[in-house]
Amino acid sequence: MKEIFHLLKQGNKPSLLAAIVNLVLGIVKGVAFFFTGNVAMFAEMMHSLGDAANQFFVFIGSALSKKAPTPKFPTGFGRVVNLVCLGAVLIVGILAYETIVEGINHIIHPTTSTGLWITISVLAVGVILEGSVLIKAATEIAQDAGEKTNPLTAIPKALKHLKNAKPATKLVFMEDSVATGGGVIAIISVVISHLTGFEAAEGIASILIGLMMFYVVGTVFLENARGAIGETDEEMLNHIAYLVSDDPNIRDIKRLEVIKEGEFLHVELMAEVDPTLSFAYVDDIRDHLMEILLAQKKVSRVTILFDEDDGVTNWRHIGERPDQLKTKD
Repeated sequence: MKEIFHLLKQGNKPSLLAAIVNLVLGIVKGVAFFFTGNVAMFAEMMHSLGDAANQFFVFIGSALSKKAPTPKFPTGFGRVVNLVCLGAVLIVGILAYETIVEGINHIIHPTTSTGLWITISVLAVGVILEGSVLIKAATEIAQDAGEKTNPLTAIPKALKHLKNAKPATKLVFMEDSVATGGGVIAIISVVISHLTGFEAAEGIASILIGLMMFYVVGTVFLENARGAIGETDEEMLNHIAYLVSDDPNIRDIKRLEVIKEGEFLHVELMAEVDPTLSFAYVDDIRDHLMEILLAQKKVSRVTILFDEDDGVTNWRHIGERPDQLKTKD
């Protein structure tokens, strides 16, 4: 039990915050929908409850992914967060489908909703709260990339580094981007419906929100499917290849793999050295490389093997030297 609490403390904080905020918003929007019958509010309620459920599971998964390797699972549990994110987006997919179906039904059979100011007030509060979670997630993404930020620059900088964001934080960022944008769309549809009598506007908004949710499902599902299988980090692969090649004792790189394990990277290297070097000297080379590679950002495990130089060049650099990559703080 003590270990579980210790792991939970290391869980993704934006996911936990988003789960709590969305649960509260889902309940409030559900009450508002009950009294107003507003279909756009229904769509937002489904979205908030879905986000609350999957972001809570993502928080649990991100915490379990920090568990240390065991004899039965020697490579660790880093990919658990990818598996949890896969399950989470399936929940969003189901709710997105229900949201679209409800929107279509409302367009075919439009109904008049009531409680204009209740609806707008609840949706506005939702936009503000979802927006605050979005900024927090954006700030974490930017800070992980070494960027200094503030509430005004957090989102643009997060978009710049979104590709390399932690899986859990990236999911929160994308979901809350859709949630914030969906809230604005819902408010606009309610106002249009009230001012013009075009009641189908709320149904159209529901469909748009559902389609936005499906976009998140598709993007996050594909990325985490690759992560669960074991995806190579091409940028870090190139960076580490140059670091290894800089060592004058390394004649060639026979094999190099940099695999994403959830939020971390695992490096496996087989290098060729002069066969006349002593075992003790080669061991010093290994210690030196281990120190350098473990200092690289996100690298948590390194395996280094050596072979004698066969005189044949096996490794070809795959790109220009990425001098901007940083070491751990």
